[in-house]
Amino acid sequence: MSFVLAFDFGINSIGTAVGNTITRTVTPLRALKARQGQPNEQELARLIKEWQPQSLVVGLPLNMDGTPMDITEKAQAFGSKLQQRFALKTEFVDERLTTKEAKAMIFEQGGFRALAKDKGAIDNLSAALILEEYFAR
Repeated sequence: MSFVLAFDFGINSIGTAVGNTITRTVTPLRALKARQGQPNEQELARLIKEWQPQSLVVGLPLNMDGTPMDITEKAQAFGSKLQQRFALKTEFVDERLTTKEAKAMIFEQGGFRALAKDKGAIDNLSAALILEEYFAR
C-alpha cells in the first residue's frame, strides 16, 4: 500500500491525517503539539516511520481572497523543512474553510462540549479535509 500524510499547520498544534493513494480513503490521526510552529522532532519522525508515506501534503492558509496571511509563510517553511528532512515530495493545498468545516462537523456530532473537549480533533479533521481536497484534484 502507498500512503500520503497530510498536515494542518498551526503554531500550537499540527493536525495530521493519512490517506491511502489506491482507495483514496482518508483517516484523521493525532495532533502533534507544537511550540511556535515546531513539532516535537521525535514524534514527527515516528509518524513518518510508522506510515512510510510516498509524499506529504501541507495545508496552505490563505485569506478568503487568496492572499497570504501572517501564518502562510510559516506553513510554507514547515513544508520545506519536512521535504528537506525526510526527502519526500511535499505539496501544498489551499486550506481555506477546512477548520470551519471541521468545527461544524464536530459540533453536529457533539455540540459545544465536543468542540471544547479536544482541539486536536479539529486539527486532525482539518488535515483529513485537506487530504481529501488533494485527492480530489
